[in-house]
Amino acid sequence: MDLTNAVPPVSQQFALGIDLGGTNTKFGLVNTHGDIFHYGSISTNTKDAVEDFIDDLYDAIIPGINEVGGPEMIRGIGIGAPNGNIYKGTIEYAPNLKWKGIIPLADLITNKFGIKARLTNDANAAAVGEMTYGAAKGMRDFIMITLGTGVGSGIVANGQLIYGHDGFAGELGHTIIIPDGRLHPGTGILGSLEAYASATGVARTAVEFLDQHPGIESTMRTYNREEIDAKVVYDCAIAGDKLAQDVYTYTGNILGLALANFVMFSSPEAIVLFGGMAKAGDMILKPTRENMEKHLLPIFQNKVKILFSELKEADAAILGASALVWDVSR
Repeated sequence: MDLTNAVPPVSQQFALGIDLGGTNTKFGLVNTHGDIFHYGSISTNTKDAVEDFIDDLYDAIIPGINEVGGPEMIRGIGIGAPNGNIYKGTIEYAPNLKWKGIIPLADLITNKFGIKARLTNDANAAAVGEMTYGAAKGMRDFIMITLGTGVGSGIVANGQLIYGHDGFAGELGHTIIIPDGRLHPGTGILGSLEAYASATGVARTAVEFLDQHPGIESTMRTYNREEIDAKVVYDCAIAGDKLAQDVYTYTGNILGLALANFVMFSSPEAIVLFGGMAKAGDMILKPTRENMEKHLLPIFQNKVKILFSELKEADAAILGASALVWDVSR
C-alpha cells in the first residue's frame, strides 16, 4: 500500500478513512487498491465539544476532497474509534476520550460532510482492513489479533465480521486466560489475556522476572523499573539477553493457549497478528504456535495458519476504517 499526497486520476472513487485515537485522529482518502492519496492528522482531545472537533476535522479534510473532484468522488466515510458501535454509529463510554457518555459520531460526521459515515471499533476496523487489503484478502474465516498497548481482536466467520447483538463482540483480549491471575488495572479483571500479551503486559512480566530471578544477569537491570517497556525488552532480547528472551517465551505460551481456545471456538483458516508486539517475530511466534498446537484437539491441529499482517503499521488504522466503506456484508 502506498501512502502519498499525489493527486490521483479524478475517475477513481475514494473512501475517507478516519482513525480516531485518544491523542490524535488520522485520516486519508483511499482507493479500492488500498492506496492512500491524502493523509493528515489533527489532535483529538483539544476541544471540549465533539462538534468543535468535527469542525476542525472537516477543515483539515475538505481541501483533499476538493482536490480529487469534490464530495461526489467520495463513496463514503469509515471511522475506527474506541468503543465504537457499528449498529448505532456511536462511541459509548470511551475511557480515553474527553467526550463522555454516548456520542452519535457517525451521524454528526454524516451531517457535517454530507457523506454517509459508518463507524466501528478500531480492532474490528483492522480486521475489515486486513480482509480487504492485506494478508486475509479472500479469506472468509479468520481472527485478527492486534498486539499493542492492549490486545484487540476482530472475528470474521463466513465472510462476515462478528459484532454480536449489541455491536461489541470480539473482546478476546479481555477473556480470562489465567484464573485469579494478574490484575488488569483498566478493567479490574484478574488474569485477562491483555494483562499478559500486550506491550504493557510484556513490560510487567519483565519486571516480575527480574524480581523472581535476582541471580540471573540481564541487561534489563541497567534500566530503572519505570524505564522498562516493551521496546527495552525487545532490544535486550535481540541482543541475546536470555532473561528478555524468556519473557517472550512466557508471553508466547500464554498467547498460544488463548489462541487454542479461539480456534476451537470459530475454526478459522488463519490468525493474523498485528501491532508492535508482532515485530518480535519468531521470538513470540514460535512459542505461540507450539503452545497453540499443544492445546488443540486433534481435529484442529496443523490446520490454522498464524500470519503477520501485511499492512504497514502507520497506514493500517486508516485502511481499516476506509474498508468499512467497501464492505457490503452489512
